[in-house]
Amino acid sequence: MTVYRYDGTFAGFLTCVWDALESKVEPAAFLLPDDEATFWEERELAADEERARRLYAALARRVSPAFRALITRGFLTCLPQRELALLTLIRRGFREGDRVRLDLSDPVMARVELALTKMWTEWDHLKGFVRFSDLDGFLVGEIEPKNRVLPLLAPHFAARYPGERLVLYDRTHREAFLSDRGRWKLVPAEDLRMGPAGPEERAFRALWRRYHETIAIEGRIDPKGQATHLPKRYRHVMTEFLTDEEMEKSLPGQAAGAKPLREGGTDRKL
Repeated sequence: MTVYRYDGTFAGFLTCVWDALESKVEPAAFLLPDDEATFWEERELAADEERARRLYAALARRVSPAFRALITRGFLTCLPQRELALLTLIRRGFREGDRVRLDLSDPVMARVELALTKMWTEWDHLKGFVRFSDLDGFLVGEIEPKNRVLPLLAPHFAARYPGERLVLYDRTHREAFLSDRGRWKLVPAEDLRMGPAGPEERAFRALWRRYHETIAIEGRIDPKGQATHLPKRYRHVMTEFLTDEEMEKSLPGQAAGAKPLREGGTDRKL
């Protein structure tokens, strides 16, 4: 049996897929650099940007643009061993065409589709649950998602706040979204911290907490309903549920010295 060890990027994954298709390898697993060693034969591949681009183009040309979007977004999900599932779909797509994308009787396609549904639900929730603080001229926020939704949230917040400078940190995947008046990039960041909030920001936080506490009708409080509409797993990074001291322990800061995901970063102008 063979396993692939790669850098965790989408380009690195497509490089492994290229190798698997070319050499007709059926890998047992995909590993990241820090994963433990196995008893199987390992193929450690560096990301090949040229091969990744060619395979990325082939997914749309030989199957369909919608299929390519499914593979790209499927890679952002937290589906266990998503790489094996996506490789299986790519093999089928090249053999059978776009109909594989609609075949939910296939257990692999059904698993990927369910993972995508959960990811889009999380993305939709976070568009409303993200809280920003005004710190040193930046609007700074933090999330801890299960799926890697930051690349999907980035264009939304860059367009929503085109005149602002934003920092949104993903604790789970250790990356930050940086936006400067509509131009944005994603950068890896192991740990980010900001200085304490100023008096004006503290006053706004207190006002928001007071509003949250007084808007409820005491006799109609429904904890189960509240948990449905605002799941508890989001609350530990939301202003209305934290004290200033708790926020300042967790809020991220600038990605000083952080290297881009690839040369030039993931940079977009909207």
